[in-house]
Amino acid sequence: MKEKQIRLLLIAAVIGFLAVALGAFGAHAVKEMLGEAGRAQYDLGVRYAFIHVFAIFAAGFALPLAGNVKYLNRAAGFFVVGIVLFSGSLMLLALSQRIFFAMVTPLGGLAFLLGWGFFIYGLRATKT
Repeated sequence: MKEKQIRLLLIAAVIGFLAVALGAFGAHAVKEMLGEAGRAQYDLGVRYAFIHVFAIFAAGFALPLAGNVKYLNRAAGFFVVGIVLFSGSLMLLALSQRIFFAMVTPLGGLAFLLGWGFFIYGLRATKT
């Protein structure tokens, strides 16, 4: 159990580190190039990455409570996929203005929803 918990916390920490780095990159290195709409897209991607970093942390801390840890692991996995697809596509869309990335964003949103669904189900199956 402890190894799975440490793994999730480590994944969350690495993604948190990357979110800070990407946020700084957007705020400083490419700020002028993005324009108003591009900055809003980029910032939204960074914001959702941060929100779901904390969701991954929460899943990691909740593992000892779960009756079946696979649901919380799946939740964390979908949060990671959501960060890559949703946040990543928004940041790439802002940087490149290629419409393809806008078509990927909803898939990331779906992954976030699946993650929250598994998280809810995992908590419902907690030890008492």
